[in-house]
Amino acid sequence: MENLIIYALAYLLGAIPFGLILAQVFAKVDIKNQGSKSIGATNVLRVVKKSNPKLAKKLAIATIILDFTKATLPLLVLKNLGYDFNLLWSVAVLIVFGHCFSIYLLLEGGKGIATTAGAMIVLLPLEILTAFIVWLVIGKIFKISSLASLGALLALLISSFVFDYDMQGINTHAPLFIIAFIIFYKHLPNIKRLIFKEECKVI
Repeated sequence: MENLIIYALAYLLGAIPFGLILAQVFAKVDIKNQGSKSIGATNVLRVVKKSNPKLAKKLAIATIILDFTKATLPLLVLKNLGYDFNLLWSVAVLIVFGHCFSIYLLLEGGKGIATTAGAMIVLLPLEILTAFIVWLVIGKIFKISSLASLGALLALLISSFVFDYDMQGINTHAPLFIIAFIIFYKHLPNIKRLIFKEECKVI
């Protein structure tokens, strides 16, 4: 019963659409009806930038921090309380799933990049550092957020087999692959635009 409560809270926390809330409160815009219609930092920046460039950067940064933290803090708390990695990975999956398919938004949501990074900094720190470096390099060269994110996701998966093959003793990469599938699925429209060279440059 205790685990079920933890799982429910993990999903509900992950489902909080911080980008949407920040944009509505501080910029008076509904990012669900503009841009890519995502609730993530990239769309916050894209939409708010039209009316207030300075505010757009601040809100985008705040969105990243909050989306990152809503995964990091609960996992750190649970880890310090002595819960095993099987539960931690389940919580990570549910937080990312909640962000991408929020009950508060009728199962719509963001792309899951910042939230995944927040979970991985606790669970796979070396791997997320590798992914972050790849994200920076691709972003610097191509200046396309979705391409950088997908490249980072691939780097995360590959490096997980290099740095932590047994995944903290749970001996399965299944939770990580579930998270990767969710992110890939949410990026399908971006992938289509990348193929047809229609994706916007943001970073």
